[in-house]
Amino acid sequence: MTSTQISVTPRATVRPLKVAGASLIGTAIEWYDYFIYGMAAAIVFGPLFFPSFSSIAGTLAAFATFSVGFIARPIGGVVMGHFGDRIGRKSMLVLSLMLMGGATVGIGLLPTYATIGVWAPILLVTLRFVQGIGVGGEWGGAVLMAVEHAPAHRKGFYGSFPQMGVPGGLILANLVFLGVSTSLSEEAFLSWGWRVPFLASAVMVLMGLVIRFTITESPDFEKVKSTHRDQRLPIVTVLRENLREVLLAAGAFIGINTVGYIFMAYLLSYSTKVLGMSKTLVLVFTLVASFVWLIVIPVASMLSDRYGRRRLLVTGSVGLTVWAAALFPLIDLGNPAVMMLALLGTAVFMGIVYGPIAALFTELFSAEVRYSGASLGYQIGSVLGGGLAPTVAAALYANWGSSAPITLYLTAVTLLSLLCVVAITRKVRAAA
Repeated sequence: MTSTQISVTPRATVRPLKVAGASLIGTAIEWYDYFIYGMAAAIVFGPLFFPSFSSIAGTLAAFATFSVGFIARPIGGVVMGHFGDRIGRKSMLVLSLMLMGGATVGIGLLPTYATIGVWAPILLVTLRFVQGIGVGGEWGGAVLMAVEHAPAHRKGFYGSFPQMGVPGGLILANLVFLGVSTSLSEEAFLSWGWRVPFLASAVMVLMGLVIRFTITESPDFEKVKSTHRDQRLPIVTVLRENLREVLLAAGAFIGINTVGYIFMAYLLSYSTKVLGMSKTLVLVFTLVASFVWLIVIPVASMLSDRYGRRRLLVTGSVGLTVWAAALFPLIDLGNPAVMMLALLGTAVFMGIVYGPIAALFTELFSAEVRYSGASLGYQIGSVLGGGLAPTVAAALYANWGSSAPITLYLTAVTLLSLLCVVAITRKVRAAA
């Protein structure tokens, strides 16, 4: 179901590029906050918050706390989606950034197990849950602000700006973690250095809030309010009238999100602790691949405006499925050059899928329930995809002592998403 966009203000005053840029900056800051947790979970949270566990069990426990944020994400998506459809997109973007930033700084100030015992992991899980609430409401609002301000023929391109915030945040997180970890001794990093990336978030969040306060409300939302089409309970309307679209959106997103969180979180732990590779080398490789991902996203999105979402998304999903099957066999060779190639290929196919999918999801729902519908589909896919991926991968390796089950897992979820992409793009013919 799609809606006709009718601007209630002159296009010159809307300034879609400014809104898209603000979405990119704010989203990058939020995802920086989210990703530094994943990196800390891979490197330091095991010994600091679960010291009585073995190395593998401690990593598994740390990644389990990582997954808690994903459990909270649909809650954030539903709550902020409701108010985003009722009172506006802009206010929810401000709230999501405040929640994420506050929780991230709180983690940076958190005492470890050695200081407060079992309360340390309990508080860590609580703050991670708050992070999940914040990021759960972020994506839908940022994408809708960018897409709903965009010209009709460039929605894919403008929708790619908040999508670029994900690799942008990952790049920023990698740079900060790399700088801190390489400038300090291992002892100093474990003692206090790991806190620096979390505390640095305070400055970035303040900058992001200033930027978000300056943008205008979505013209599509203003049109809904002016014509009194807003729904009293948007989530109920979505579940009653658009359940199939929500489930297809979730299924389409599971594959890219699973591969993404293996790429962004688990591979750092696997390559250093299992393969014995240098932590610095792996961070640099991830950084380079993230730049490639960042570049591919807007290019693929522009191509989707010209050639159709269906063509780009199906092509990217096929490539991602094939590459997911090859990822761990390539990495297990232990050759740094081959690992770099494996990560670059992953980044390219992730970009082809991740860029256009933002505009596609907005085209599934009418404006009065779009925040709720798009957020719910995206966040359910996130829980079933990336929310489980690092923990499932760590558990599979711990049980089998081999990456082969992880490869089967990645292949299965990407194949499922390919089927959902085919179904969902058939439905949105107007965008193809």
